[in-house]
Amino acid sequence: MPSLRRKAAVAAVYLGTFMATLAISIVTVALPAIQKGLGAELSDLQWVVGSYALCLSAFMLSAGPLGDRYGRKRAWLVGIGLFTLGSAICAMAPSLTVLIIGSAVQGVAGALVIPGALSILTQAFPDPGERAHAIGGWSSFSAVSLILGPMLGGLLVDNVGWPSIFLVNLPLGALAFGIGMIGISESADPDHAALDPPGQLLSILFLGALTYALIGAGQAGWAAPVTLGALAVAALALLAFIVVESKASRPVLPVDLFRSIPFASLNFASFALGLSGYSSLFFFSLFLQQAQGRPATQAGWRMAPVFAAMALTAVLFGRLSARYGLRRLMLLGYALLGGAMLMMAWFEPGTPYFTVAPLFALLGVGMGLAVPATSAAIMATAPRARSGAASATMNALRQGGMTIGIALLGTLMAGRAVATMAQALAEAGIASPLALASLAVRRHEMPAGLALAEHDFRQLLARAFADGFCLAVIIAGLVGLVAVLVLVLGSRAGAQRSGPLSAPDDL
Repeated sequence: MPSLRRKAAVAAVYLGTFMATLAISIVTVALPAIQKGLGAELSDLQWVVGSYALCLSAFMLSAGPLGDRYGRKRAWLVGIGLFTLGSAICAMAPSLTVLIIGSAVQGVAGALVIPGALSILTQAFPDPGERAHAIGGWSSFSAVSLILGPMLGGLLVDNVGWPSIFLVNLPLGALAFGIGMIGISESADPDHAALDPPGQLLSILFLGALTYALIGAGQAGWAAPVTLGALAVAALALLAFIVVESKASRPVLPVDLFRSIPFASLNFASFALGLSGYSSLFFFSLFLQQAQGRPATQAGWRMAPVFAAMALTAVLFGRLSARYGLRRLMLLGYALLGGAMLMMAWFEPGTPYFTVAPLFALLGVGMGLAVPATSAAIMATAPRARSGAASATMNALRQGGMTIGIALLGTLMAGRAVATMAQALAEAGIASPLALASLAVRRHEMPAGLALAEHDFRQLLARAFADGFCLAVIIAGLVGLVAVLVLVLGSRAGAQRSGPLSAPDDL
């Protein structure tokens, strides 16, 4: 491939990844503005973020095979086009339902764009050294987009309005599509494509039903028929998925790889990373804006230490792993993640930023160690011939963990906030405290007829959201520490077994 054309391909891939990754972080600071603008409830905000993560995780398993069969360039361009379309739908959404649909379209597109980038770069750079340099730049671009997302989102929300966070993708998408048309060469390997429609549909049904149950439980209750029914559907879909995948000639998820204890434990850690670390962005934004009363711009800047520390640690990871070993860094990463989240349980509406920022940065360091270490360990544990399937599985489980984390922890956070506020209203002698507290937390506004001064109500609501946030980070922190335990036990079990999936010495 000519040098100029390769540069164009790199520019297109970097720009496309920037868009898709930016969507993960930029929308978080806009959630309170979206809630106010569309009259949304807290559970609706969970769906705005969760629909993107759900579709991203569910379709990521099939994205690689689609590119292999129909052409990697074609699949990537379709992804860019769909992402731009989804952004337009979100920006012009007249209702919450339309916004969620647009976010879901973005998620499907992201599943084509993000993993497709690696395939395109691999084809464009056959030389290992050049390929490593190109992929390193791709990783850096992803980190930059995560850092810029909250800051850019806050500026746009406060000065232009929440639809602008989606409108910025329209010119970026058009530019990426045009450069990609010119710079990316088509490649395909249809004989090696592993399409599995039944497995794909069952994975979507499982994640969708489980997410619906977890979010719906916050309104209907855990024992409500609709919640129990959705959980039953999720359980049946998961069982059917395992059966179908174990019999498929080319499964969308290689169930047989999970017979390896090291591989299974590492993928559990990847799932835990999504549930605890990645889903935390949703809660940080709500805490800073709805518990501490920060405007979107300030909230965006105050979240920056998470991403800056994560990016800096990821850049230094190669040197650190060569000196201290992959296993030590991985365990340290999850321990820092879990410890930082647990220490955030002491955050209150009046907690100063010089206390908040170091813990945000500590979480970023933990994630900056855990993400590349887990990825490298999984790729070292799986057979080389099945590295593509192992990579797709890891990423899908991580995104799936984020989806479930937003749903489960968001519901628990809301329930704790309602309980805290209901108790305060009852102590103030106000009638129907539970109903009023539920309405206040869900809509983040004072219910009609509530005999409280506006200032007093805002203080109660901030305290309630802070209590809910504390419960969410406690659970997230414990999940991170459980991952440490699972990794240690999995490594020991792998050391006692032999075979093609045994853990490498460093693990």
